Amino acid sequence: MPTAPAPKIISGNANLPLANAITKRMGIYRGAPVSLVDARMEKFNDQEIFIEVFENVRGEDMFIIQSTSNPANDNLMELLIMADALRRSSARRITAVIPYFGYARQDRRTKARTPISAKLVANMIVGAGIERVLTMDLHAAQIQGFFDIPVDNLYASPIFALDVMTQFHDQLSDVMVVSPDVGGVARARELAKRINAPLSIVDKRREKPGEVAEMTVIGDVTGKICVIVDDICDTAGTLCKAAEVLMQHGASEVHAYITHGVMSGPAVERVENSVMKSLVLTDTIAPTVATKKATNIRVLPTAPVFAQAILNIWTGTSVSSLFETPTLEPIYEGQFGT
Repeated sequence: MPTAPAPKIISGNANLPLANAITKRMGIYRGAPVSLVDARMEKFNDQEIFIEVFENVRGEDMFIIQSTSNPANDNLMELLIMADALRRSSARRITAVIPYFGYARQDRRTKARTPISAKLVANMIVGAGIERVLTMDLHAAQIQGFFDIPVDNLYASPIFALDVMTQFHDQLSDVMVVSPDVGGVARARELAKRINAPLSIVDKRREKPGEVAEMTVIGDVTGKICVIVDDICDTAGTLCKAAEVLMQHGASEVHAYITHGVMSGPAVERVENSVMKSLVLTDTIAPTVATKKATNIRVLPTAPVFAQAILNIWTGTSVSSLFETPTLEPIYEGQFGT
């Protein structure tokens, strides 16, 4: 049984706005304030990370909120060092809430003499004393099997479905969900099923990572409102090119729903200058100033679902119930405007 009247939340520097939003939302659900554990995080001159926790955590159920986004190595080390500090302070259980799990794209050997970095990171997380991981839209589902501890993988598709049904409520019959590659078909099919829309695929052939040589559209998108669904938008090159190809094949307009907005380099500029009417991201990675200012980029909150998932883990109730629209709708009430 929980030893405290509320789970204790601590956050690294990767995404403090999301951490604060999660604690605020947990306070609303519980009818009592929830705040982040007071801690100090700093870097020495040689960039070593130092963390000091100012509150007693002995016997507590601790949740560390930390995306391993850019700078990935610093944020990963912060997560590991926080876990070590809590374990040595006799925390009862440590759960890592990693909204964006970095290194997930290195989930297999693509050629000889290359690492499987996602497995290495999983080993490091377990070795640091973390006993459970809560994340969202892992790049590859098999990464859950890299851990020897429970991994709860939340999905953004129910959130996207609610937004799509709000934004296109009078045009749902014209919406077509598009997977930007063959590997993402399962993710796109999940959204298509939720909004009862047809599915199309953009088949791409890469010459080398980050560059696409050729794209082919599988399915008739003529006159359709195309909604591209993917888990990561990095430099946005592939996404913008896919939007162009869809328009060339007769789509009336193109929108994109992406879970993790890495948005490296020229990504924001590319999206602003693209044929896409809108790009919708979640806040698993803290949006940059440029992302917030972009006229055709919107950011959906994930705090409601993460807050409820944390409370469910703390009380020992189902997390998978959050995959269902009837469960999700009440906790997102008022979040979507027409």
